[in-house]
Amino acid sequence: MSDERLERLELRLAWLESANQEMSDELYRQQREIETLRQRLGKLQDRLESALAEAAEDATPFDPLAERPPHY
Repeated sequence: MSDERLERLELRLAWLESANQEMSDELYRQQREIETLRQRLGKLQDRLESALAEAAEDATPFDPLAERPPHY
């Protein structure tokens, strides 16, 4: 194998290792961001459920006679 060919293969290998490391780092960053977003979504779901439950407790049945406009 010629020195030139060996050098090209080594350069390719170095580039592939670098690209692989960059992709691995990006994948790790994205996974951390996904976990953070999942936690925030869970908290928002809990808040929404509690707000809906509170609103359901405070809701009074609709009485059309009590809701008459003032001009009647």
